Amino acid sequence: MSDEVSLMVTTEGLTALAEMALSTKSQTRLDELLAKNADGKLSADETMELDLLLTQVDELNLVKARAAATLHRIRN
Repeated sequence: MSDEVSLMVTTEGLTALAEMALSTKSQTRLDELLAKNADGKLSADETMELDLLLTQVDELNLVKARAAATLHRIRN
């Protein structure tokens, strides 16, 4: 079974998806963890939390890219 999700989305919905960002709370925490990581001061739990946040960022970027590509195809 594919992990792909197919949705019927309006142009406005695609625009919203293409412009999505990590929540302010998550972005702030990500910045904190990245700074601690750069200093070599992450605990094991924080390392797992950072990995999870980075996975979420990767997934968000994929959704944004797919939405932007679909918008580009629709508009051109």
